[in-house]
Amino acid sequence: MMRGRQVSLGAVVWIVIGFVVAATHHFLETLNSASTIGSAVLAVIAWPLVLLHIHIAI
Repeated sequence: MMRGRQVSLGAVVWIVIGFVVAATHHFLETLNSASTIGSAVLAVIAWPLVLLHIHIAI
């Protein structure tokens, strides 16, 4: 019997929407340094702030 960690549907939807929002706001275009990668990760996680035009950068 395999037991694994289950991810909620809400978490999956949140991350998918986060990727879409981050991509449309150009956070995923140039991921060539730690700061741009960090900014992209923050944009995916905190996508409602991106929609409110709050600048997320590391």
